Amino acid sequence: MPAIADRSSSPFKAMLTAKSCELAGSGGCCPPQKRRLRSDTAAAAKESPVSTPMKLKSPRRRLDSSPSSPANRVKKDPSGKTLKKCWNPRDVEQIRAVKEAVHVSTAPSTVVCREDEQKRVLDFCKACVQQEKAGSLYVCGCPGTGKSLSMELVKQQVIDWAKMEGLQPPEVLAMNCTSLANTSVIFSKILGMHQPKKKSIGSASPLQHLQNLYSSKQAQSSSKMMLIIADELDYLITRDRAVLHDLFMLTTFPFSRCILIGIANSIDLADRFLPRLQSLNCKPMVVTFRAYSKDQILSILQERLLVLPYIVFHQQALELCARKVAAASGDMRKALSVCRSAVEILEAELRESASNTGLTSAEGDFVSPQTALAHEVFPSQENNTVRIDHMALALSKTFRSPIVDTIQSLPQHQQIILCSAVKYFRGGKKDTTVGELNKSYIDICKSALIPPVGILEFSSMCRVLNDQGLFKLGQSRDDKFKRVTLKVDEADISFALQGVRLFRNCLQ
Repeated sequence: MPAIADRSSSPFKAMLTAKSCELAGSGGCCPPQKRRLRSDTAAAAKESPVSTPMKLKSPRRRLDSSPSSPANRVKKDPSGKTLKKCWNPRDVEQIRAVKEAVHVSTAPSTVVCREDEQKRVLDFCKACVQQEKAGSLYVCGCPGTGKSLSMELVKQQVIDWAKMEGLQPPEVLAMNCTSLANTSVIFSKILGMHQPKKKSIGSASPLQHLQNLYSSKQAQSSSKMMLIIADELDYLITRDRAVLHDLFMLTTFPFSRCILIGIANSIDLADRFLPRLQSLNCKPMVVTFRAYSKDQILSILQERLLVLPYIVFHQQALELCARKVAAASGDMRKALSVCRSAVEILEAELRESASNTGLTSAEGDFVSPQTALAHEVFPSQENNTVRIDHMALALSKTFRSPIVDTIQSLPQHQQIILCSAVKYFRGGKKDTTVGELNKSYIDICKSALIPPVGILEFSSMCRVLNDQGLFKLGQSRDDKFKRVTLKVDEADISFALQGVRLFRNCLQ
């Protein structure tokens, strides 16, 4: 009969004694080394008021089973919505999907930030189809402002609207004028849409056939309306401007069925090359696509990245890209190209890091299991995302300028002087004295815990910046009272120094 534990025994001993009683009561004799079943352990835990010590797991299992581990953690924003997880740039499929999302040739599902322009073009086309009346419209704007993409969307919207209203949808002829072998070929294409099975007979040109067709009442009753979208219209500008002029004149004939939409970059093309149309009161309606602003570029980038189920770019990196591209040109294609380049820079950085790790391991350096486990389980989400330094490098490759190179090659204190000048002139002032600028410089040095230089050396560095063409120094007997003017754009200084945390914090 096993002994019953007295009150002076420890709970752990009491638990073992109770277990011995249980085994003896069942008639079994089991050695203490034998492994117990999980069911037995659970039953014992329920019967005993004292819990057994928890069996320690291996570090890998402990990390994987933790609800706060990266694999099991569910990120939520303050509103309770589930956030995207970070991506793995070592995954071939993921990086292919990211590059495709930011590729220039990938058409987005929706065209954002161009709703007003699209509505004006769509209303124009609706009126022409509804009234069965010819008309011409000229879409202009800088490259990469969404002109062609918007017209593709409007083209489909016109057809869908006509079907929904019970009207006859127009025939559509969309072409890029750079693909034409000859500028006059455009008239052959238009005639082919009207008379697909007929061949031109006689010596009359396709243009003359169209002019005759649109001059007879038979054309109005026998053919559909035709929507002609001519992209890169400025390619049709010849020495005598005849082709461009004749194309727009087709919409002025009494029985014309053409709705002509011309797309080009030149804002004043209609004024410079079609003066006769204006004199005939037939000047086309003009819709201008302005260059994208910083907020619009950021919105379009975020819209494109919504298709991805993971986070690829830091928000600050996207903002830097949008700010720089908007200041330079507002070209959305340039912004997409920069983002793609930043992804490739991250990809190359990770490849180099992996090769360096392999080289270190080959040399026999000791890597602790904890370190290897941390790299495996926590794959450094911060390092796997396109950061602001990747974006700055991609931008510098795209918008490389001698000024940026000069600023980046300056010594640190001269860069601090430029930074202090940018900060000082943000208040609306155009110039200041060397003495006042020195005070701003000292404030930045103190905040960064960097010992400032003396006033004489500061004046000398200002002269160096003057020689570099970054400053303009006035004349004065005392260096402290010389007037200082910044000769370079603030955006160039901000861009050149964006990769250094000290300057990035100062310029924000």
